[in-house]
Amino acid sequence: MSLQRRHLLAALAGATVLPCAAQADYPNRPIRLVVPSPPGGGTDTLARLVATKLGERLQWQIVADNRPGAGGNLGMDAAAKAAPDGYMIAMGESANLAINPALYAKMPFDPAKDLVPLVLVGTVPLVLVVAPGRGLETTAAIVAAARTKPLSFASSGNGTVGHMVGEMWKRAAGIDLLHVPYKGAGPVMTDLMGGQVDLHFASFPAAASLIKSGKLLPLAVTTAQRTPLLPEVPTLAELGFKDFDYRVFYGVVAPAGTPAPIVARLNAEINRVLQSPETRTSLVASGVEARGGTPEQFAAFLDAQRQQWARVVKESGAKVD
Repeated sequence: MSLQRRHLLAALAGATVLPCAAQADYPNRPIRLVVPSPPGGGTDTLARLVATKLGERLQWQIVADNRPGAGGNLGMDAAAKAAPDGYMIAMGESANLAINPALYAKMPFDPAKDLVPLVLVGTVPLVLVVAPGRGLETTAAIVAAARTKPLSFASSGNGTVGHMVGEMWKRAAGIDLLHVPYKGAGPVMTDLMGGQVDLHFASFPAAASLIKSGKLLPLAVTTAQRTPLLPEVPTLAELGFKDFDYRVFYGVVAPAGTPAPIVARLNAEINRVLQSPETRTSLVASGVEARGGTPEQFAAFLDAQRQQWARVVKESGAKVD
């Protein structure tokens, strides 16, 4: 049994116990949902959708609290160190829950020890995007250009899936690309359209509107199958880059030690939100596959993701001091 799952079972067994009255009355004040990224990115968009739908359904006040920085570690560290009473939770994602422990030499918190999984919210494909009119309209054009001049790829932060997939792709393509990390997806899109950076592996929700308006061109998706939202866009595997099957995941977590009744309540209510037709329609329109499930299922998913991304970090040679 993994360390993450042992901590989860301890939490569900009531490792931290609040007075029964406090649990029965939960919540009796606003719940803060930490978003460890700036406004405008995929994590922020999804977190605000969940917060809004949860608030509408239950008449709870859910406050989205953006705390970007350090590849998502800043906001998640605040959540990990919060009182385990259910009033501060966080929308984690691939980077800060699975990639960063293998990428960063030193972490301010341990995702496997200091956080308890509540529910896996959804997964999204990544799409390789470029600005039109710059001669980089195909992966073959990018590869050819990179062999004659310096090119750069942007990410929304060190340790993001976009960062790691970019590192893996440049190795597969046999080219060198300068990695330029940003503090969130919004600034990336601005500079990508302005020509300050050349390409970006974007989460679909962050790029969808710009693709639709023609301001960005989608060249390939990073999943094993094409996405129904961009059926004409090939996968990287179709273009000759084998074994590319990467996506971003999002999930809600709480400080380790959060009482089992509160974990169960939050899990049940977020699952109901994810199962509603209105929410599913909104998620599909944004390119998000709604997931849901139990805390134990999310814990097992996190175990597998950490193993996968540890291998990717090792193969890519990427490090962040």
